[in-house]
Amino acid sequence: MVSAGRAYLDHAATTALRPAAREAFLAASDVLGNPTSVHGSGRRARAVLDEALESIAADLGVRRSWLILTSGGTEADNLAVRGAALAAQAADPARSAVAVCASDHAAVLETARSLAPRIAARELPVTGRGAVDPDALDRALADGAVSVVSAALVNNETGILQDLASISAAARAHGAVVHTDAVQAVGHAALPAPGTVDLMSLSGHKIGAPVGVGVLVADPAVPLTAQSTGGGQQRGVRSGTLDAAHAASLAAALHEVLAEAEAESARLRDLAARLREGIARIDPSVRFTAPEDVPQAGHIVHATFPGADQDALLFLLDERGVDSSGGSACSAGVQRGSHVLEAMGVDARGHAMLRLSLGWTSTAEDVDIVLAALPEALQRARAVGSLFG
Repeated sequence: MVSAGRAYLDHAATTALRPAAREAFLAASDVLGNPTSVHGSGRRARAVLDEALESIAADLGVRRSWLILTSGGTEADNLAVRGAALAAQAADPARSAVAVCASDHAAVLETARSLAPRIAARELPVTGRGAVDPDALDRALADGAVSVVSAALVNNETGILQDLASISAAARAHGAVVHTDAVQAVGHAALPAPGTVDLMSLSGHKIGAPVGVGVLVADPAVPLTAQSTGGGQQRGVRSGTLDAAHAASLAAALHEVLAEAEAESARLRDLAARLREGIARIDPSVRFTAPEDVPQAGHIVHATFPGADQDALLFLLDERGVDSSGGSACSAGVQRGSHVLEAMGVDARGHAMLRLSLGWTSTAEDVDIVLAALPEALQRARAVGSLFG
């Protein structure tokens, strides 16, 4: 848990371990045996794994055969984009491209780019409101070369929602497989209706399970080229000893999150509204990247502050007990310019970016701590910014 007197507002990076997930992990860890062994201990371990997978499948409304356990969202994205693209090209050499949303997570973008020169990455531009440009999508699909279309359900920096139903309809009209990174969506936005997407990535540590577990929800009808070889576990797509303890923890966290989703989402939206209102009072020049009329998940508030130095702002807030970020936490701890804002056409030069993300442990006190710390932190960050302006 967060230290007393601190406000943890970086749940989009990782959230607190849920007691139910911890208990499930510890209980499953006490069960000795490899789930693929046929002796009594192996069968007991397999029973733990089977129960976890059945729970995850039931909560997601899919068959258990759709689940491929991974080490997290990044591996799930890699397996989906690379695995589906390579399999599609093996079946039809004309499928020589993938189309990915330009504002998506690096796990998708860099995976798509890594396929060159064999397979080209077509990056789909987004509008100033963060949505995939439908005309650009149609152009990318027109020649029939695209095998996979990938767009995150909820953007990890801005919280903006994509219209997956429309994207999926366009993609499928051209025979493309549809993938979504739904890592930021669970508990904060409705997951795609059955049949909308073929592949969906989820991560445990974003919902209160430990770091090190995720799942790719994958239609068995979609061929995937194996990314690791060995014992042939998990359809032969991802070999390796299956992790019953992490699976049990993921199942417990997912079940709790989805059971509480409606009430919890409303609670966090109220806290986010208080954050927005308070920030706007403190600094009328602030720009919220996702205006209130843009479809978005309710747990992320992303803002830019003109004239402020970003590193200084984050340091000063940290010094005053606020854990926050400028954007994605997946850049080896280095603060960089945001490709998300660049894709949206937002010129953030000379601006400090601030992402405040809420989660299941967030309280009104956390909001109060942020709003109390921001005025002085912003003033001093602008003083630093003026030195380099």
